[in-house]
Amino acid sequence: MAAFVPPPGAPRPNNNSNTPPPPPPNYNAQRYPDSLSDNMQNLNLNRQQQPPIMPNAAPRPSPFGQPPPFPGASAPYSRPGPPSARPAAPPQGTFPPGTAAVRPTGPPPGQSSPFGSRPPPPGSFPPGVAPTPAPASSPFQRTGMPSGQVSMPPAPSSGPGPFSGGQAVPPTGAPGRMSNGPPAFGSGAVPGGPRFPPPGNLSQPLVGPPPPPTSVAPPRTPTMHSVLGGPTPPGSIAQQAPPFSSGPQGMRPPPPGSPYSPQSWPMQQGQVPPPPQFPGSAPPPQYPGSSPPPQYPGSAQPPRMYGMPPQPLPNQSMTTISSAGSQTGTPVGSSKIDPNQIPRPGPSSSVLLHETRQGNQANPPPPATSDYIVRDNGNCSPRYMRCTINQIPCTADFLTTSGMPLALLVEPFALTHPSEEPIQVVDFGESGPVRCSRCKGYINPFMKFIDQGRQFICNLCGFTDETPRDYHCNLGPDGRRRDADDRPELCRGTVEFVASKEYMVRDPMPAVYFFLIDVSMNAIQTGATAAACSAIHQVIADLPEGPRTMVGIATFDSTIHFYSLKRVEQPLMLIVPDVQDVYTPLETDVVVQLSKCRQHLEDLLGRIPTMFQTSKTAESAFGAAIKAAFLAIKSTGGKLLVFQSVLPSTGIGALSAREAEGRANISSTEKEPNKLLQPVDKTLKTLAIEFAEYQVCVDLFITTQSYMDIASISVIPRTTGGQVYYYYPFSAVTDPAKLYNDLRWNVTRPQGFEAVMRVRCSQGIQVQEYFGNFCKRIPTDVDLPGIDCDKTIMVTLKHDDKLQDGSECSFQCAVLYTTLYGQRRIRVITLSLPCTSMLSNLFRAADLDTQFSCYMKQATNEITSSPLVRVREQMTNLCISSLLSYRKFCATVSSSGQLILPEALKLLPLYTLALIKSTGLRTDGKIDERSFWINHVFSLSVPLAVPLVYPRMVAVHNLDIKKDGDESPIPPVIPLSSEHVSDDGIYLLENGEDCLIYIGSLVDSGTLQQLFGVNTADELPTQFVLQQHDNSLSKKLNDVVNEIRRQRCSYLRMKLCKKGDPSGAFFLSHLVEDQSPHGPSYVEFLVHVHRQIQIKMAS
Repeated sequence: MAAFVPPPGAPRPNNNSNTPPPPPPNYNAQRYPDSLSDNMQNLNLNRQQQPPIMPNAAPRPSPFGQPPPFPGASAPYSRPGPPSARPAAPPQGTFPPGTAAVRPTGPPPGQSSPFGSRPPPPGSFPPGVAPTPAPASSPFQRTGMPSGQVSMPPAPSSGPGPFSGGQAVPPTGAPGRMSNGPPAFGSGAVPGGPRFPPPGNLSQPLVGPPPPPTSVAPPRTPTMHSVLGGPTPPGSIAQQAPPFSSGPQGMRPPPPGSPYSPQSWPMQQGQVPPPPQFPGSAPPPQYPGSSPPPQYPGSAQPPRMYGMPPQPLPNQSMTTISSAGSQTGTPVGSSKIDPNQIPRPGPSSSVLLHETRQGNQANPPPPATSDYIVRDNGNCSPRYMRCTINQIPCTADFLTTSGMPLALLVEPFALTHPSEEPIQVVDFGESGPVRCSRCKGYINPFMKFIDQGRQFICNLCGFTDETPRDYHCNLGPDGRRRDADDRPELCRGTVEFVASKEYMVRDPMPAVYFFLIDVSMNAIQTGATAAACSAIHQVIADLPEGPRTMVGIATFDSTIHFYSLKRVEQPLMLIVPDVQDVYTPLETDVVVQLSKCRQHLEDLLGRIPTMFQTSKTAESAFGAAIKAAFLAIKSTGGKLLVFQSVLPSTGIGALSAREAEGRANISSTEKEPNKLLQPVDKTLKTLAIEFAEYQVCVDLFITTQSYMDIASISVIPRTTGGQVYYYYPFSAVTDPAKLYNDLRWNVTRPQGFEAVMRVRCSQGIQVQEYFGNFCKRIPTDVDLPGIDCDKTIMVTLKHDDKLQDGSECSFQCAVLYTTLYGQRRIRVITLSLPCTSMLSNLFRAADLDTQFSCYMKQATNEITSSPLVRVREQMTNLCISSLLSYRKFCATVSSSGQLILPEALKLLPLYTLALIKSTGLRTDGKIDERSFWINHVFSLSVPLAVPLVYPRMVAVHNLDIKKDGDESPIPPVIPLSSEHVSDDGIYLLENGEDCLIYIGSLVDSGTLQQLFGVNTADELPTQFVLQQHDNSLSKKLNDVVNEIRRQRCSYLRMKLCKKGDPSGAFFLSHLVEDQSPHGPSYVEFLVHVHRQIQIKMAS
């Protein structure tokens, strides 16, 4: 076989060691009793503001959950318990050439899984399940009009639409028949439902044709004052722009032993620790060969497979929306849509067991936001890679006709369900994994062996290769290799290969962590420096153990201060005054092994806030500081964690306060691109490319109370595979706990270093573009100095040839990376989907969550270069185009007054409306908040996309009212409309980043006393810290907040909002179904979409 040529990368000095890195040790060690979960949800909820005891801290297990590659090893994780001694050096292990080192299928009974999966935001209805109707008090039913069929006046045919003329009419099949593939189910479940309910709640998904569509009368179009954020109509209430939006919904407890199950952690003063509820975990299901689905504890029967067995569905799966009939006294020309017919996210269904393939067919995946357990039998788990359409159109014209995007959302290190099999590791020895000699695709279940196994045909390029002699195996009667079920690479869609030496341009890099802290006057006075030092001090115990872990630290204001940690006495400060031409003094003393400098580092972190307490230096040499820190770790690469509090004002990459210019020209940004959302120049971008070349990943923690020009400085994390954390306005009272939890999750989550990724496609499809946080130096690959479980990369696709109807199209993502413990691995993720020439199949196979995530990323990419009006119109037109195509070519003949939505995309108008009202697409928000939103969306995962713009709102005041059988601490969600918010209620709204608590003006004083310990809302402080009081209502509120934080893998910031002051208007502005200055109401938007479809149909 031809040798693989590694992607280009800069050679590193000081790497002449030929000693192979040891495999990861067996970390079957106890965790801290105060950790929230085992390597998944590394958050400490309501943690005391004091560092834990360090000396006997337990080692952190490998984030990949990969046990040592030798038989007999025990599971790498255990339940939290008392600290244990640090393990010795990792043992050596070998893989015999050509054999698969298979990881155990799960942890032993009584132990938790390595890491769980992030709970999802929005979920879905299967087509056979009717959406939950809105309550009788719905904001849209003001006149009590009965529903019925009313004819809609013909739409005016003024103005051609984007689909008028020139549209190819696709071939249509016989009604009720599909040419290939199982039917897809509609998506749209509640955003944020629990992804992993208890195994006992497993149930059978509904399979079969959906009920007939509901028909109700059509609406007359009301006057549209502000469909896309125009002027506010008279009488409407101007509302303040929210800095975020999002949502999730009703949940059940996680499975026993999962990372979401309650564990113990220190409480803040005034809190009572909750009792443990889930004592142990049942062993995960085993999947030997093709055995039947396993039984789950507490379940009467095994779960049915999602989407299987395939059954014929009617050719039309749709939702129809019509208006309520008018009554006497209704003004002429006005109409109302029946609120019971408006699609909204519904409650999550029970957990599903998803077989990725069955009967040699790809199964359509469950919605990204639903609860499911994956059984990988050929195709990869949809957690790792999802396609916007689960059947591939045969031609480019056919795709254009559908109006839908074709793209992959790839999350290579996504968190998995605790009951799923871990990724299996295979070692082919020095020869490396079997690959196609033409396209370099990796061996996978869809490569076809012929000639008694002596040759194989690549499923990506079609080339026929000779099978390596030591990999040969005879074929069985079914044409498959006899050992296919015993080799993970031949029966699993996701597998990990041990990389041979030909994949290395140098020895695998060590785990290097360099901390850079702002000590300017503002940072010291606001407490940001002290908070950063405290967080680092506590996180040191969570860094990987062993001699390969290196650390360094520096501080900066108008100069840069390095610290020599090798000295026997106290660390020595080394000052670099030149911020234009920086250098690193005594490089070998600045970055040292953690095991040799732990005590010095902890002492130094305790002294830094007082060392600079009297500093009067207000300037910040941010650019020079990161350049100097980069020089210190340039020879190895690593993570650079920067804590920044003021605008960089001196030295390399100095910036000026551009925000004032933006306020003066706020009206012009509607009609032209906003330059303040673009980097001021290319200085920092040039630095970032150099960092990426030497495998340095930068994470930026912005703890500020003023403008920071995030648009300029966020270029560095985005290019190097890092992340931006934004704490504005920083509060020394409320934010240190979040800063600590964010930093801890950053260093303990599943991740890899010095990675390179490439996506390959079958003939007829090719990669068009990549979007995400990475550096791209050659067209085919993306360089990722850092990659983790929170990073998603969008890969847009295009046709370069016609595909054959009935065949399958394959996609393969390969990520070459280094583990925290110095092993070079190749993670290979393969997905094979059927091709179709029937448009109805495409709409049935549409993936709403994935498509909307693509729309969000596309909007983010356009915001900096296009006027906001154009971006909002573009997003609306994308929604209209796909719905028009469905109505024109797939829907049966019906009244022109009915808005017909494909079942799989019925929530697309709601999510599109939420997007055009979101922080990034407004002009009235702060520039830094919009820049942060843009940067955040770039790498956002599919399950978290909808919650960011469509929040979850629940009532807090009646938490004591519990329905029988509802085990979730989170109450049912409330529609995002102000008519569902009463003055005597308390409400919680969260989007995965922030958590708002709204207090009405007439709330009972007894409720306030129970929840907050005050009699009136005026007594509550502005800087709010949630505490637990000795009563059931307070305990339940704390349980709700902690459960949300567990689900989101994020320590959400708490913000208090009161009716009658600006914070109350801020809360109400997140109710995206209401009319606001940022856009129409949900009802008005549906009417607008309907009218546009009518116009285009008539043209």
